[in-house]
Amino acid sequence: MCEIVTMTALALKGAAASAGSAIAGASASTLISAGLGAASAGSSIYGQRQQAKTQAKVQANASAAERERYLREVSSMRVQQGQEEVAAAQRVNESARKAREARATARVSAGEAGVAGLSVDALINDLTREEANYNFATQQQLQMSGVNRTLQLGDAGLGFTNNMLRINKPIEQPDYLGAAISGAQTGLSTYDVTKDF
Repeated sequence: MCEIVTMTALALKGAAASAGSAIAGASASTLISAGLGAASAGSSIYGQRQQAKTQAKVQANASAAERERYLREVSSMRVQQGQEEVAAAQRVNESARKAREARATARVSAGEAGVAGLSVDALINDLTREEANYNFATQQQLQMSGVNRTLQLGDAGLGFTNNMLRINKPIEQPDYLGAAISGAQTGLSTYDVTKDF
């Protein structure tokens, strides 16, 4: 009787092992498919995150370079403006000095020649008018340069804004849903291939 019990136990054990093996085979195929799907989704999300981080760094570096370029451009224009203003002031001062000398020479010459009255006054007034005209023309030229520079600064600012918009386009964030769907498709494809093994 002991042999019958032993043989029955061995038969049941073999049947259970066969059934367990079939279940384990299906589970292994399912587990492999799920694992590959999850790995595919994780890999896709990781790659998308790395790409977004890299793009953010590139944008930050390009933005810093553009700000530096813009500041140099504006600084250069302001230095040029300062130089033009100094040069204009020097020209006005030189004109005033020459006009003073010319008026003094005219007075001395008129005095030595014995000329006085309206003709000397008219000569002095002509010299003063020429000086005023020169100073006015110099100031007007400086103002026109200022208007031109204001337009250039506006263009530079607009160019800076356009460049910053071009550089800092929105960064595509990881597509979690798309990665999950792609991973599920990979898992299902793997399951279809491995289910018969």
